[in-house]
Amino acid sequence: MDGTGKRMGQRPTRRQLMAGMGALSAMLPLTTQLTTSAAMPAVIKPPRLRPGDIVGIISPAGATFNTTDLDIVMDAVRGLGLVPQPAPHVLDRYGYLAGRDRDRAADVNQFFGDSEIAALLPIRGDWGCARILPYLDYDLIRQNPKIITGFSDLTALLLGITAQTGLVTFHGPNGLTAWRPNQTEPFRQILFEGQAITIENPVAAEDRDRLMQTRFRVQTITPGQARGKLYGGNLSVLSGIVGSPYVPDLTGAILFLEDVGESVYRIDRMLTQLALAGVLERLSGFVFGQCTNCGPSGGYGGLTLEQVLTDHIAPLGIPAWWNAAIGHVEPILTLPLGTEVTMDATAGKITMMEPAIAS
Repeated sequence: MDGTGKRMGQRPTRRQLMAGMGALSAMLPLTTQLTTSAAMPAVIKPPRLRPGDIVGIISPAGATFNTTDLDIVMDAVRGLGLVPQPAPHVLDRYGYLAGRDRDRAADVNQFFGDSEIAALLPIRGDWGCARILPYLDYDLIRQNPKIITGFSDLTALLLGITAQTGLVTFHGPNGLTAWRPNQTEPFRQILFEGQAITIENPVAAEDRDRLMQTRFRVQTITPGQARGKLYGGNLSVLSGIVGSPYVPDLTGAILFLEDVGESVYRIDRMLTQLALAGVLERLSGFVFGQCTNCGPSGGYGGLTLEQVLTDHIAPLGIPAWWNAAIGHVEPILTLPLGTEVTMDATAGKITMMEPAIAS
């Protein structure tokens, strides 16, 4: 699946590719001294976006197979009142990847080092961000904070940058998402206007003329409110890098997760991995979003997603809810990673306690 939830030919699945990451990372040279998750750097907020700012278009993960997709993303950027600038390797291809690892990383480094670039926007997800983490220049990124946004496979890039630099990153739109008003409005509020907003489930179009809500209903696991730094993203990607120096310290954090195209037993396996790694027990709050195309497995006797989430999360005793409108669904919400929020597990709300950009 790509960042839009569409299948892109016969590519290896994300879980097949993540399985080899441990051995691969051990063979790759590091560009800078890495920060461990036990010594999180100070929080750095990027400058806000302003009309006319230049946005660097990058492909840090899956390949873009035609120029039309790039043209569409550039039109979206122009529609936001910004100026698009494609990265040198944005249309490269190395199999299913958007070029060689070092080249994809070089594009990210170049745009962070370019004083004229205000933000970085990926075309799509797919797979590949974790492969470039050892090649990023984290000292350069730390000294030149900029907005970077994305979701799905971009989870690895966002969490890696935040863990290593303290820079607030944004789980939000990729270039090829819909960019309708219900997506662009919160994007502008957070990244242009510096607002601290409350994020909650929208009323789906199919429910607007009904007496009740049938989609995006808040499902409370444990009621209550919690406060902490917000982190999260794609469960498959996070579980593939847990234990590495590219995951922030999640002690006291509010963690949100989502996934796409996974059987329920695989969600169970990945949550078990997070539990065995000690991640879940350190949280102050938990939110699970959408699991798009995650069908049941095991026949009549198989566990449901609700049962799996309850098994893992309810014993923690922390405020928790699921069925948040976060994931491979429209609109793609903009969520700041690394800033303080509160969450209400009964109302199904995440409230930013501070702006996510510098004043």
